[in-house]
Amino acid sequence: MEKIKMTTPLVEMDGDEMTRVLWKYIKDELILPFVDLKTEYYDLGLEYRNETNDQVTVDSANATKKYGVAVKCATITPNAARMTEYNLKEMYKSPNGTIRAILDGTVFRAPIIVKGIEPYVKNWKKPITIARHAYGDVYKATEMKIPKAGKAELVYTDEDGNETRELIHNFTGAGIIQGMHNTEKSITSFARSCFNFALDQKQDLWFASKDTISKKYDHTFKDIFADMYEKEYKAKFEELGIEYFYTLIDDAVARVIKSEGGYIWACKNYDGDVMSDMLATAFGSLAMMTSVLVSPEGYYEYEAAHGTVQRHYYKHLKGEETSTNSIATIFAWSGALRKRGELDGIKELIDFADRLERASLKTIEDGYMTKDLALITTFENPTVLNSLDFIKAIRKNLEA
Repeated sequence: MEKIKMTTPLVEMDGDEMTRVLWKYIKDELILPFVDLKTEYYDLGLEYRNETNDQVTVDSANATKKYGVAVKCATITPNAARMTEYNLKEMYKSPNGTIRAILDGTVFRAPIIVKGIEPYVKNWKKPITIARHAYGDVYKATEMKIPKAGKAELVYTDEDGNETRELIHNFTGAGIIQGMHNTEKSITSFARSCFNFALDQKQDLWFASKDTISKKYDHTFKDIFADMYEKEYKAKFEELGIEYFYTLIDDAVARVIKSEGGYIWACKNYDGDVMSDMLATAFGSLAMMTSVLVSPEGYYEYEAAHGTVQRHYYKHLKGEETSTNSIATIFAWSGALRKRGELDGIKELIDFADRLERASLKTIEDGYMTKDLALITTFENPTVLNSLDFIKAIRKNLEA
C-alpha cells in the first residue's frame, strides 16, 4: 500500500529511558510502515541536552513556532542523583518547563477512556479535562539557600530606578527562599484558551486557586478570569447552557471527587501538574492520559503526561523483559499527526490518526494489554504482553 504523504514536517522531540525505547518501537511498527513521515528531529535525551548546555531544548521549542506542530517523548528533569548518574554540567530545568515558557499557552490533559478500565472513583462517568497553565510559578522560580541569620527582601526596581521592597522573612538561622513570577499577558492567554476550549467542548469550566492565602498572586489569576468572563464570554456560555465558576483549590478537589465528570478544570501550573497525575491514576492509569500544549498563536505540542519509566528502563538495560504501557505516547503521535493533517488539509493523515487510536483501544478491549492495565482491568483472564508485543498487537488491528 502507498504511504500517506506529508507536506510539512512535525517537530520530533526524542526523550529518555524506557519511553525513548518505546518511541522507536512506535515509529518502526505503527508510523513508518504507513506514513511517509517528515520530521525535524531534536534529541532531548539528557546526554545531548548536557552536551549542548540545553540549547537543543530551546531550539526544539523555536522549531515548533516555525512548523506549528510538535510531538514530544518523555524527558528527565534532573535532580541531585541524576547530576551524578549523567555527569551533568548543571542541574538543568525541566525541558517541559523551558518549552512551555517559550510557547506559552495552556496544557490540556484528559484521560483516555477504554472499556475494561473503570475509574477508581465510581461516580465518574465522563472524562475530566485538566487545563494547566503552562508558564511560570515554581517552574521558572529563582531559589536561594540562606546560610545564616539575616533579612530577606523582595525587591522590584522600575525602569526609572525606583525601588519597592517587601520583607520576606527575618531569618534567625539557616533557611531557604524561593521567588516565582508570572505575567498578566500569560495569565490572560491562559484564561482565553480555557474559555475557548470550554466553548469548543461545550463543557463547564472551573477555575481554582488559593486567593484567600495568596491575596496578590493568586488573586490576580482570579480577577483576570472573572473580568474576561463577564466582558467576553458570559453571553456565549449562557447561550450554550454551560457554566463558569471559581472556587478555592481545596474546595475544587472535594467537588471533583463527588462529581460525575464531564467538565474542564483550570489550574495554575503546579496545581495542574499534581492534579493531572491524580486524575490520570484515578481514571485507571497514568499511562492513559493525553496531553497537548496549545499556545495563543496556534502552536501545538503533543506528549504523554507520564514520566520516563525509569524502573522499566533499568530492567531493559539488563536484558530483562518489560511490559510498559505505550498508549499515551501513541496518542501523542496520533494527536500530532491529526493536527498536522488538519492544518495541511490532508484527510488521509487525519483518518490514519483516528484509525491508530481505534486500533490501540480495540487491542485493550479485546483483552490484550500491558501488565499495569491487566492488574486493574475488569476483564477476566487478560493476555499480558511485553512492551514490543503489545505494540505489534496494535499493528495487527491497525492493518485490519
